[in-house]
Amino acid sequence: MKKDILEKGAILQRDRETYAIAPHIPGGLTDSATLRKICAVADRYGLQLKLTSAQRIMLIGIREDDLDRVWSELAEKPGAAIGLCVRSVKICPGTTYCKRGVQDSISLGLKIDDKYHAMVLPNKMKMGVSGCMVSCAESALKDIGIVATAKGWRILVGGNAGARPRLADLLTDVEADEERVLEVVDRIVSWYRGCGREVRLGRLVEEMGIDAFRQQILG
Repeated sequence: MKKDILEKGAILQRDRETYAIAPHIPGGLTDSATLRKICAVADRYGLQLKLTSAQRIMLIGIREDDLDRVWSELAEKPGAAIGLCVRSVKICPGTTYCKRGVQDSISLGLKIDDKYHAMVLPNKMKMGVSGCMVSCAESALKDIGIVATAKGWRILVGGNAGARPRLADLLTDVEADEERVLEVVDRIVSWYRGCGREVRLGRLVEEMGIDAFRQQILG
């Protein structure tokens, strides 16, 4: 029986014959040349396109024999749409584009994406970086969520959607300093990698309690 092909980033579809893939588009930011290339490949192989909640473009309906050719013609890095790893870093427009933005979520988010996207972990992890309290990156539903305030950044932990949804807890507020945020995120990820449990981060936060978790991360 066919199944997902992790090493090719290929997700088996409902027909149990064809696959979907999603090239990595950090923060959903791309250019017209990349879009034309994706469209050309989709036309060539008769594929459906879908915009995903992880700010990617999924190509649907690929035959297994065509997977290598499609990836070669796309010449793009796979998005981590499956597997026990950092799946996505969702990023809102922030002060780069949005009139409501109070901090530069694109700058911070792209740094986080560059460091952590596809990193192997005990379970899947999603991150979100929002440039204001409206939280268009849905940061409270992410394993690690970051939300801008007028004074800096609010770091949330343990959120997820899915069959057992959970709102994230507030870990800490920090000043408007990207390096400080990156330091805290690195502490969370490092602790999680070595925790010895193969469950989502939110389950651990829930079991420990946010105060004990905060003590583990921040001392």
